[in-house]
Amino acid sequence: MNIIGGRQFVEIPGERTHELPPLLIRPAREANQLERAMQMASHVVESEEMLPPPVIEIAEISEMLEQRKLELALQLVEQYQGLVNQWRLGDSILEWIRQCETTFETRLELRPLLRPDVWPHASRVSFVTLLRDKDVDTQGIEPGGAVGMRLAFRQPPPLRCFSDQFLMYLQGKIATTAFETWAQLSPSPNPAFPPERFHFEVVNMAA
Repeated sequence: MNIIGGRQFVEIPGERTHELPPLLIRPAREANQLERAMQMASHVVESEEMLPPPVIEIAEISEMLEQRKLELALQLVEQYQGLVNQWRLGDSILEWIRQCETTFETRLELRPLLRPDVWPHASRVSFVTLLRDKDVDTQGIEPGGAVGMRLAFRQPPPLRCFSDQFLMYLQGKIATTAFETWAQLSPSPNPAFPPERFHFEVVNMAA
């Protein structure tokens, strides 16, 4: 085990650079899906009573409230879209980790680096660290939070399942907590992979 600048890295025999499977990032939601999300967001605004009804029915006040409801619905859709994009990246990362496991199993010098624990392997957090160390372009989404969101939800629930409080205030904390809990399950020490010894492509499926 190598220690560099206070960080621990596994020692890999030889000097070769190992090619890992590509990380395939799935595209964002389509326009028709966003339209359905907007309809559900409008329902959330109404059902959660996010705006009180006007005391006096005046055309100008009613029009102003309808405009405000539309703005709130748009905010909810934006928050939900962020959640779905985060989940999709997390799903892509976990699938990439599964493929990397297969690659490690086929190479004698890499096989001892993975512990044979039960999926989802907490010790596989080293792959998330590798993404960070390689400065992979994840479209502004933090990889750990993305994996945490995927660990929290097997599939992204429809927007109508969420309260406005969850979407606006709680989703970030849940994703972070899920990832940190997962990472802490890994037996110590859990050294990182030396980034200079690995190479892989990042493919944006929307391109």
